[in-house]
Amino acid sequence: MKKWIALLLALVMALALTACGGEEEPVELTVFAAASMQETLTEIGEQYMKEHENVTIVFNFDSSGTLKTQIQEGADCDIFISAGQKQMDQLDITASPDVNTEGLDFVLEDTRFDLLENKVALAVPEGNPANINSYDDLKAGLEAGAILLAMGNSDVPVGQYTQKILAYYGLDEAALASAGCITYGGNVKEVTTQVSEATVDCGIIYGTDAFSAGLTVVDTATAEMCGQVIYPAAVLNVSKNPDAAKAFLEYVTSDAGKAVLESVGFTPLG
Repeated sequence: MKKWIALLLALVMALALTACGGEEEPVELTVFAAASMQETLTEIGEQYMKEHENVTIVFNFDSSGTLKTQIQEGADCDIFISAGQKQMDQLDITASPDVNTEGLDFVLEDTRFDLLENKVALAVPEGNPANINSYDDLKAGLEAGAILLAMGNSDVPVGQYTQKILAYYGLDEAALASAGCITYGGNVKEVTTQVSEATVDCGIIYGTDAFSAGLTVVDTATAEMCGQVIYPAAVLNVSKNPDAAKAFLEYVTSDAGKAVLESVGFTPLG
């Protein structure tokens, strides 16, 4: 009997040691991020998963407005990274009710921060056939009805920045669209594709997307023209793995993550 008890105790101790020293529980994180982060965040995610074999990261890249709507409608999401403050504010109960008009509460307390800054760039197809070399050239060409501009929809951050640029120059977007001088994209990647395929004379996109697509940037908007392009990030309070989500965001802001972001022209802030 004593022998059996000793064997049982030994088995219990072995199991306990296995539990303590064994592999961590598998975790799946779902990250909703602005389309302009697709290349960089995918690379950072792959690096992270190599170092954390128990973590699987699933990305959903689209316009920030579309992602915000998906979160609001109940999509599984652990982390949200928006290309504009507005879309994050619309999900943050601490934001101004003038922006969060529906009183939505999805941002986990004390996890929101400004992750990085981008630039709004005027990009042209290979060879720049329309000879557009500045935003001033864009203004003149649009006023003359001589060029075709690609821009984001009004619910897309890059489209909202473009609207500010058009307003800065006193241009009537609706009139230009009616005259056939503007085409639209559902997110920044769609606008970038139009420029890459030379179906337009120019497009207003992010500097990082121009870099990734190998496009020529002829001008960059100033803060006076459209404000700063700040990307906020946050863990959502509907996350099933908030600690793992926080750990991944910490990695994004680490030296390794920043190196990837800076390689395409992002300016890390976090």
